[in-house]
Amino acid sequence: MKNVDDLIESAAELAARGLSKGEIADELNVSRETASWLVERSGATTQQSNQSGQEATASPASGPQDIHVDWSAIGRDSKRMGAIAEAMADLLLKHGKDVDLTIGIEKAGGPIATLIARELETDLATYTPAKHQWEEGDIEDLGGTFSRNFASIRDRECYIVDDTITSGTTMRETIEAIRAEGGEPLACVVLADKQGLEELEGVPIYSLLQVISVGKDE
Repeated sequence: MKNVDDLIESAAELAARGLSKGEIADELNVSRETASWLVERSGATTQQSNQSGQEATASPASGPQDIHVDWSAIGRDSKRMGAIAEAMADLLLKHGKDVDLTIGIEKAGGPIATLIARELETDLATYTPAKHQWEEGDIEDLGGTFSRNFASIRDRECYIVDDTITSGTTMRETIEAIRAEGGEPLACVVLADKQGLEELEGVPIYSLLQVISVGKDE
């Protein structure tokens, strides 16, 4: 994806396939607010035309401030994914080798967590966050779920894996959900962290990349 217009087009395609705005945010690695703006903007571009008959597009500056992380060059290649998972697993080894559970945050965190779990020789669990149901309104009214097809959480120390941290809301939700199930998260690891977080809810955050926007308000 090269620019905002590409993201708008992708958001329109995902919305047409029936994905919620929260799922679109997950797919495009942007915030929920950005996903909403992209979906709304995609509707405007299909309905509005300028005087020359071309589609009208919004200036990117009118949208929310966000950073899009495209890691598809890694995700589409199993060898590259394996190498990245090995590096992410290495970040977690400072907590010792006794942890026996790795939890992936769906959707993108699931495949990465699978490879990390293999690297660390742990069991695997997955968590589907509330944002996958989110369209509009208060996300706190929704709830996430642990899949019953994978390992149980109760009374176990664990690691949490996701692809990106955008605002920290999903990671915080996952930490709280694990504790509510009787588990204890020892550390979180992601490919990219847009917030530059060192910890969340008392749990250390590790990332291969910290993406920081540097700019001046006009």
